[in-house]
Amino acid sequence: MSFNLDDVNIGGQLKVGTGICPATGEGAVKINGSGMMEGPIVIGQPSHFPTPYATLNVAPLLNLDSPPPFTPGGLPHGLSNPYSLCCSANAAVLGNLDVNFNVQAGLMVSGAIVKDYSGNFLAAKKDFDIPHPTKENWRLRHVAPEAPSADVYVRGRVRNRTEISFPEYWKGLVDWTTITVNLTPVGSHQNVIVKRFDEDKIYLQSKGGMPIDCFYHIYGERQDCERNIAEYEGTSPEDYPGDNTEYLQSGKV
Repeated sequence: MSFNLDDVNIGGQLKVGTGICPATGEGAVKINGSGMMEGPIVIGQPSHFPTPYATLNVAPLLNLDSPPPFTPGGLPHGLSNPYSLCCSANAAVLGNLDVNFNVQAGLMVSGAIVKDYSGNFLAAKKDFDIPHPTKENWRLRHVAPEAPSADVYVRGRVRNRTEISFPEYWKGLVDWTTITVNLTPVGSHQNVIVKRFDEDKIYLQSKGGMPIDCFYHIYGERQDCERNIAEYEGTSPEDYPGDNTEYLQSGKV
């Protein structure tokens, strides 16, 4: 049985289906103006969805009594009016968000955005952009260096010593056979050389045994992941011959 009504005003609750709904309250604690529908629900053009695509299915607005929908505002690549859904405040997605076409947004992300299925990425460079530390109303942007290998480094100054010890955690992180060392003497020509090195230390030697005072940079390749294959045959990142799950690519194919 169905009823055809011109207008319906419900001051309490609207329920479609059966079941207890804690979110809207029941009995003495019910929330007036609330509603519960078991679904599936179609809003908009009735025939747009041939089957239930979700609990809530939002289709284009084709109601001839309504003016055409229009969402004001500006996005980096323009608006895609008319929209089937517009949210005018914050929105939360507590599961996966799958987008079949494009995401257009002025976006601040906590976490990682990888790429779409066609291989388009958000950024060609990895950088930070902060208020300038010494100039008012200026900003400072630095871009991360890039290399064909997954390197880590340690730097510092060695004074009156002939050894440079690696951080303790390097034993599990760095392949010590890949280590390279740059030394810059301070104050005088000391002819400092790397005499030898092992998995724990760099051993230095100066001409005539004179005291050593120098800056150092030590680089080594990570051993806790597979080695990067810098060049490979293919037309997209999916052709990479190694394990792509270890990488977060940046840039546009």
